Amino acid sequence: MMKKRMLILEDGTIFEGIAFGSDTASIGETVFTTGMTGYQETISNPSGCGQIIVMTYPLIGNYGINRDDYESIELTASGIVVRELSDEPSNFRSGMTLCELLTLKGIPGIQEIDTRKLTRVLREKGPLKGMLTAVNEEVDSQEKIAQLQSYILPTDLVARVSTKKPYPSPGRGERVVLIDYGMKHGILRELNKRDCDVIVVPYTTSTKEILALFPDGIVLSSGPGNPEDVEGAVETIKELVGKAPIFGIGLGHQLFALACGARTLKLKNGHYGGNYPVKDLTSGRTELTVQCHGYAVDEASIEGTGLEVTHKALNDGIVEGVRSTVYDAFSVQFHPEGSPGPEDSNHLFDRFTDLMKTSNREENINA
Repeated sequence: MMKKRMLILEDGTIFEGIAFGSDTASIGETVFTTGMTGYQETISNPSGCGQIIVMTYPLIGNYGINRDDYESIELTASGIVVRELSDEPSNFRSGMTLCELLTLKGIPGIQEIDTRKLTRVLREKGPLKGMLTAVNEEVDSQEKIAQLQSYILPTDLVARVSTKKPYPSPGRGERVVLIDYGMKHGILRELNKRDCDVIVVPYTTSTKEILALFPDGIVLSSGPGNPEDVEGAVETIKELVGKAPIFGIGLGHQLFALACGARTLKLKNGHYGGNYPVKDLTSGRTELTVQCHGYAVDEASIEGTGLEVTHKALNDGIVEGVRSTVYDAFSVQFHPEGSPGPEDSNHLFDRFTDLMKTSNREENINA
């Protein structure tokens, strides 16, 4: 017999559907993602830590789960919401169903609810705290709503997803220190494709320890949550700017902007999905991008920081990229590695490796 489950939102909206995945209850920030494919990468993206992710595409799970498409080893989402779940995936790479994966990882899911209505609620009101819980006639739903309204979302998301110890991903090219705020594997793959010698370090690694690794360049990775909650990160980046070329991605972009003196803001409607158009102001080219963020750099705060805007979102005009006018450093809000989604912006990794090579040549000339 199929178990019933409820999704309760802090505004009092309740959806009743069918449970799948883990039997545990959970609370998280409810957001919707517009990707038509790539659900495995989406739910394994560390930037989704603590979120209840609503899939707007109506059929999810139809090609199963495979060994290659993970963006992290552990799943840290709080829950998954779908219109229709496929229990019989059809794909030669499939090794298990989505339901089996969520059960294994202790993540609850709910299906057979009106995800169009739910998306409209979130679109109108912004992200809402949500609870996935079993249907229990003896429990007053108003008590659950009150519990949600008083619940404080966690601020230690980066600490949950960052690596605890440094580790190498060897190559014979430029040495890159990648600071892990919640790194997607796709970032590491793109650097390895360019033969970079990568060392991934925890977000708590000090400036002295990073520079002791003699980096040719530094990558500030993507990650979850509010950049202002990442303790010590801004101070470390301030000390690193100018010491080696820097490339920030996602949360790393926001932290880089904060370190340069800009501010960030929370968006009413975050960007989640693989189809967001962004204009590169330096080339005039428009690219489709992958995004997963609820915060952005405040354009009004950029003046006087030594930064200039390089990319802007065409849907809502927010800042999508900046570069330093003083140092070899730039950052983008979107995910140039794709995974899943378009790879239009993949060339930014080439720009970063070229920046490292140019910087090394100048150092050798001046030595």
